[in-house]
Amino acid sequence: MYLDDYFFILIFILFCLFLTILLLVISFCFSIKNNDFEKLSAYECGFSAFDDAKKTFDIHFYIIAILFLIFDIEIIFLFPWAVSLNVIGLFGYFSMLIFLIILILGFFFEWNRDLLNWSNSIKYV
Repeated sequence: MYLDDYFFILIFILFCLFLTILLLVISFCFSIKNNDFEKLSAYECGFSAFDDAKKTFDIHFYIIAILFLIFDIEIIFLFPWAVSLNVIGLFGYFSMLIFLIILILGFFFEWNRDLLNWSNSIKYV
């Protein structure tokens, strides 16, 4: 029967759901809940996590985040290019080479302007 093929998938999904809930409950019950200065301090985003949500914060956080996304997307484009390199030929190779040169020039521009340093990135906003 058609539904018999999916029975083991249903069992697997139920087991994964049970295991996930079990691990969450165990970690919640046995975790240490001491709030110290480091845990309550501003971490990656530069502002306190327990302040008003409507409070504005510095623009250089957005600049660093956009720079991270740009170079992260570069890596995402490299994987399918590397896998299909034998199919796309020289045109695909040189197209990616131009793409990488543009991104490397942007990286050196950011490095030259010291935008990769968190404390100096506020100067150029």
